[in-house]
Amino acid sequence: MTARPAVRRVVVTGVGAVAPGGAGREAFWRRIVGGQPAVRRISRFDASGYRSQIAAEADFDPVAAGLSPQEVRRNARFAQFALVAAAEALADSGITPEHEDTDRIGVCLGTAAGATATLEQEYAVASDGGRDWEVHAEYGVPFLHRAMHPSSAAAELSLRHGLHGPSVVVSTGCTSGIDAIGHAFQTLRDGEADVVLAGAGDAPISPVTVACFDAVRATTDFDGDPERASTAFDARRSGFVLGEGGAVLVLEEMERAVARGAAVYCEVRGYDNRANAYHMTGLRPDGYELSEAIITAMSEAGISPGELDYISAHGSGTAQNDRHETAAYKRALGEHARKVAISSIKSVIGHSLGAIGALETAACALAISRGKIPPTANLVHPDPLCDLDYTPVFARDQRVRHALSVGSGFGGFQSAMVFSALDADEERAATDARRPDEADHRGAAA
Repeated sequence: MTARPAVRRVVVTGVGAVAPGGAGREAFWRRIVGGQPAVRRISRFDASGYRSQIAAEADFDPVAAGLSPQEVRRNARFAQFALVAAAEALADSGITPEHEDTDRIGVCLGTAAGATATLEQEYAVASDGGRDWEVHAEYGVPFLHRAMHPSSAAAELSLRHGLHGPSVVVSTGCTSGIDAIGHAFQTLRDGEADVVLAGAGDAPISPVTVACFDAVRATTDFDGDPERASTAFDARRSGFVLGEGGAVLVLEEMERAVARGAAVYCEVRGYDNRANAYHMTGLRPDGYELSEAIITAMSEAGISPGELDYISAHGSGTAQNDRHETAAYKRALGEHARKVAISSIKSVIGHSLGAIGALETAACALAISRGKIPPTANLVHPDPLCDLDYTPVFARDQRVRHALSVGSGFGGFQSAMVFSALDADEERAATDARRPDEADHRGAAA
């Protein structure tokens, strides 16, 4: 009998982020651990006629962030987020593609809305604001066809760095980001690549998207101070706050990372996703499918409920989701559900649809490497049915050995991913492999 090859282990060696409240990974980390919401009145268009008029917008200048004018012109905003986050993650990892076997470096990106905003804008131009039934094709921008294909983001990222490995786009609604990283994890474990740039970008703050969520009353109609609007697990919540942004992780086969002396954030240990086959927007109150995804991901990771230190919750701020999620934790973790720290960073940066799962996995990697748990901002009056430790208002200094990130999306998608710190011997080996003069490029913990 032929022995099965050892399972390849996968680690995170780079993190890049574009999020509301500041440019780059460090600004993102400071914002979420500070619990300071980056939510305001929508400024990208006149939202005065909409039910929901607030969002978490990113103050993003693509040229200042390193994109050329040509890249800006041919890429929609969601793809720009992914390109900039990937550049930061690559620099953080210490990988320079021109010195690598680029046949072994892949790309896996997620998005839910893709270039919806670009298509909407260009339709308005080509139809004279919707007045003409027959559109004027000559008014469209030269690269308009790219807006029809979410795959353009992965293609552009591969092109930008000359990467010839597997290149994939995942679109599973609000779980797109975590599912893209899960797909990359499986690609590396299967030996199809040695490095994958994995994450997501979404830019859904546009009239059509706001109108869609208005129609199903999923977003908040809060009309007070915008910074108080996102209130996951709080009895006063009134719906989620739309956001935008992106994050990319550099996932790498562990032996390769250690051999080149890479600084490792954490290891990706387990992943699972499920469908509830129940309702397009509704959730089963018992949280069954999400709990099954959690149980399977933890089983693959080889950890028990009692070993889990932190959960990055979906925490969208709708009563249905918050209670469904609470039930799932209780079913999956038993009594430990009442002991583990849980928080939602959507309370700070809003819900960027497909991108948020990537941002939440980035938060897990940073929480493990820096020993700090971000808070759930605005959680002052807990929902009595959400009676777990949702880390209200203030960050918590705590060693995080094992973290869980979960996602839940329209269509019934439920996903879970487990991250773990390296054990002491492995961390020592990784540290010893670094060049004596190599400074840790990560910077001090916030």
